[in-house]
Amino acid sequence: MITVEGVTKRYGDVLAVDDLSFEVARGEVVGFLGPNGAGKSTTMKMITGTLQPDEGNVLFDGALIADDLIGAKRRVGYLPEANPLYDEMLVAEYLEYVSELRDLPLADARSGISDAVDETDIASVFYRPIGECSKGYRQRIGLAAAILHRPEVLILDEPTEGLDPNQRVEIRRLVNSLGRERTVLLSTHVMQEVEATCSRLVILRRGRLAVEGEVQALIANRSGGARYLVEAQGDGVVDVLSELEGVSGHTAESIEGRTRVHLDSLDALELRPEIFRTAQDRGWTLWELHREKVSLEQLFRDLTSDEEVS
Repeated sequence: MITVEGVTKRYGDVLAVDDLSFEVARGEVVGFLGPNGAGKSTTMKMITGTLQPDEGNVLFDGALIADDLIGAKRRVGYLPEANPLYDEMLVAEYLEYVSELRDLPLADARSGISDAVDETDIASVFYRPIGECSKGYRQRIGLAAAILHRPEVLILDEPTEGLDPNQRVEIRRLVNSLGRERTVLLSTHVMQEVEATCSRLVILRRGRLAVEGEVQALIANRSGGARYLVEAQGDGVVDVLSELEGVSGHTAESIEGRTRVHLDSLDALELRPEIFRTAQDRGWTLWELHREKVSLEQLFRDLTSDEEVS
């Protein structure tokens, strides 16, 4: 559905996106991740046709969007990070205004608004001024505006930014629902949202592609290593555990007279039996020992931890 092909974008001397290529298949919900300044928003604007790349191409269904920008924009719904709303307008007025900007025929506008209101569940605020709506409802209004023309592609840039936990859950459910009939590219810093809504990831680093693939496959393949949590009481806990065969790194802290150590391993070797035997031999009191599941957050940090953005 979406092909980004060798795209580069500069702002003066700043290289925002650098020879970036990836694809999004029809019907996928793809998480678009990266640290602040990695080029996510710039790339999203190029996919929507708002910005033009300095080099490379964006294609929908194999056709260059640059050949028909107006036609391409009709196929896309976009919710930018700064949700642009007119506080003095009623919700109904705003959605009618958006349908006019979209140049929708009256019948299509009415049915599109009706369906968008139902999908985003904003009927209770439909005749309320936008300025009186909560942040959660404002995000829903922005989503309704993005889908009222029935787009094939939905581009969402930080749709839950600034929301409380309950509002995040509601927007997450809404994105899941919207993704059943659309191709969705979702940018967010909330890893729980990615795991709950996305089947595949595209992660950027300094404007370039760091990695892409299915969520669980990327987590499972992260360097083939493992991480262990050990909490023990005794002498030399950190020094002894950090020298065990297979340990590639560690962090440690003291908690109420005990030592908590995180051990990293570069291979799949199971270290728990050796850690247990070591604790017995050393006469340590072993309070906790388990192998930690690699999280999407850990994967993200591993790929982007050296990112430095002013």
